[in-house]
Amino acid sequence: MGVRKDLKRAQQRTDLAARGEIELIRDDTGTVREVRAGPLAPRVTTGSTADLPFTNAAETPEAVVLRRKQGGTWRPVTAAAFAREVTATAKGLIAAGLEPGGRVAVMSRTRYEWTVLDFAVWAAGGQSVPVYATSSPDQIEWIVGDSGARFVFTETPENTAAVTTGTAGHPEPPRIWEIEAGALPELVALGRDIPDAEVTKRRAALTLDTVATICYTSGTTGQPKGCVLTHANLHAEAANTVELLHPIFQAVTGQIASTLLFLPLAHILGRSLQIACLMARIELGHCPTLKPDELRPALREFRPTFLVGVPYLFEKIHDTGRATAEKIGRGASFDRADRIGVRFGEAYLDKFLGRGKGPGPGLYAAWALYDLLVYRRIRKELGGRMRYAISGGSPLDRNLNLFFAAAGIIVYEGYGLTETTAAATIVPPLTPRPGTVGLPIPGTAIRIAQDGEVLVRGEVVFGAYWNNPSATDAVLSDDWFATGDLGSLDEDGFLTITGRKKDILVTSGGKNVSPAVLEDRLRSRSPVGQCLVVGDNRPYIAALITLDPEAVTHWLAVRGLPADTSQADLVRDPRLHAAVQKAVDYANEAVSRAESIRDFALVPGEFTEENGLLTPSLKLKRHAVTAAYADEIDALYRT
Repeated sequence: MGVRKDLKRAQQRTDLAARGEIELIRDDTGTVREVRAGPLAPRVTTGSTADLPFTNAAETPEAVVLRRKQGGTWRPVTAAAFAREVTATAKGLIAAGLEPGGRVAVMSRTRYEWTVLDFAVWAAGGQSVPVYATSSPDQIEWIVGDSGARFVFTETPENTAAVTTGTAGHPEPPRIWEIEAGALPELVALGRDIPDAEVTKRRAALTLDTVATICYTSGTTGQPKGCVLTHANLHAEAANTVELLHPIFQAVTGQIASTLLFLPLAHILGRSLQIACLMARIELGHCPTLKPDELRPALREFRPTFLVGVPYLFEKIHDTGRATAEKIGRGASFDRADRIGVRFGEAYLDKFLGRGKGPGPGLYAAWALYDLLVYRRIRKELGGRMRYAISGGSPLDRNLNLFFAAAGIIVYEGYGLTETTAAATIVPPLTPRPGTVGLPIPGTAIRIAQDGEVLVRGEVVFGAYWNNPSATDAVLSDDWFATGDLGSLDEDGFLTITGRKKDILVTSGGKNVSPAVLEDRLRSRSPVGQCLVVGDNRPYIAALITLDPEAVTHWLAVRGLPADTSQADLVRDPRLHAAVQKAVDYANEAVSRAESIRDFALVPGEFTEENGLLTPSLKLKRHAVTAAYADEIDALYRT
């Protein structure tokens, strides 16, 4: 089992485990109120993120830094080749009229060209403005207009049409290039007469304090806000996480690190991962989708050694495993493997952390059986070489984390926001702690305010919202950023997130309930798709639940029911209702009786970005869902 070998090696590598200084600050009652992590990466004083491709090319020109899929084959891209392509593209941008400090929007799925454009914009002295590929014309109108982007790169004709529609009313609509219509070759041709020295000059003029990118928040409660991130922010995030993670993963596993990036590059987590990989010269590939049916083949082909994902990915892998087992009549066997995996993962990690004796002979034997039947299939689905994963975006169900540990894949959780340049905390390597989001990344501090709000300070914290000083003043005070999230620190300084401050429900009986804990556990269990926990100023907690389309298709097929059965009929089926009740019961295990879901309604349809109920980063727009389903919510409380 890979995880057992890795943890055993880890116990022998105390020099790596002890890296980084952690300081705990306690209040008068002895409760940990603040934790500070000393930096691991030296603080640079010159240069910028734009230098990365050129530093790599100078130091290791033949090193493979990226892999690009062309004609069905993953082809290597050397450091020297990547730097040449960035230079040629930057020259095209300069020839097109990009001035130093000018802003360029990129609206595309995750792909190789996005990475080239990101570094080319910086090399030309510009600032990038990421736009989700699924954004509507109204969202595009706001982001392009607010940021003042004069150039926009789109991926597809549909994206181009959306940008054209969204910016038609601008006094000066932006110039648009389309990647699939040959935007990059066109830029290369345009910039042939620009000397390389002009790119070098512009790059040299950048400093760590120069604005690198304006990343817009998801906009769950209003217009997205543009987070101004500097090259210093990006460097601090990438350099410290690389120093924390890469030496340990490489030393413990003996593998040359590689990863497949499928997170949207419009999301700061994807961008930060990309920068970190180029900094550490970790081989990086791109996949344009998170859809399981398209991602799984890419994982089997690329065979990454680690992944950075969101809970949705791990939930879908687990659900797919169970669905596959159920199709061949082994659903009960998978469920036993699930339970054994959680028990085994818990026992083994307890032993590693010095809190218990570890799995007994019977549990080891059961694990060995299900490793043959189930766990190795999970590893195969992820390419067969993967040993580590990092999960962020929202809390990962603890039992799901333990299941993957039993399958030989340790999932380290992290926590952060756009305003913190992605991760503000992460579970350190060699210190697995399922259920928490870890310690501050090196060079960062976490404090818990008197009302339970999580505050962050450090070089990763942004400096301002673009064109919005009042919003900036509302969240930044004395260098501390108020995240809006609620959490707590344990005795060792590990952070646990309990929910969003603004989302807390207060029942008519005065009980404060965080819906996040219940919603996260509900979504981790099939056949639940999306859900909304309600109960503000109501007598008890209830939930609206939608069904996952893939889970419904599988559920119908296994029972021999017509594939075109309407959702209206499905939500009334007592057997499906019973399956959802199991998911509700599982969610309720995490809370007290007063906080538990007492009733729920299955509602037809989905909560999606297209119908305005999810943000592009798949966050729930609570107010929009509440308004759209007001009648269904009221019906839950009728006696």
